[in-house]
Amino acid sequence: VTTIRWKPLILSILIPLAVGALSGFLTMNSMEVYGNLVQPPLSPPGWLFPVVWGILFVLMGISSYLVYASGEPGSRSVLTVYAVQLVVNFFWSIIFFNMQAYAFAFFWLLLLWILVVVMIWRFGKINRTAAWLQVPYLLWLTFAGYLNLFVWLLN
Repeated sequence: VTTIRWKPLILSILIPLAVGALSGFLTMNSMEVYGNLVQPPLSPPGWLFPVVWGILFVLMGISSYLVYASGEPGSRSVLTVYAVQLVVNFFWSIIFFNMQAYAFAFFWLLLLWILVVVMIWRFGKINRTAAWLQVPYLLWLTFAGYLNLFVWLLN
């Protein structure tokens, strides 16, 4: 039975939530901007985005904790990939909403998608659960890529 180390777990969850909150704060009018764009088919309502991202950020935190708590050799370099993708994730919102650079945001999102694939693969070598917890994130990024691409093309 694995003992949960509560302080590192809570910190691991708070870090991505803080990144998401800061990004949300810096892009406060984002749903207004998004709502004024020509929307591609399957576009979800604006209220869904913060709900989904909140869940995904919690899953990111749990995954990073599982990798950290494993004590496996190489976990530090895997967490570096995690941190880099979190930074790239943070800047996507600013590029898309604040700068309204939809083409650049799409290619930035492709970079994020690749980083998350690498992260999942590297997490899986240390803790399979940590890797599987990131699959919803990858699926959401794939959907976000579709939305971003068509916002770019339609606007």
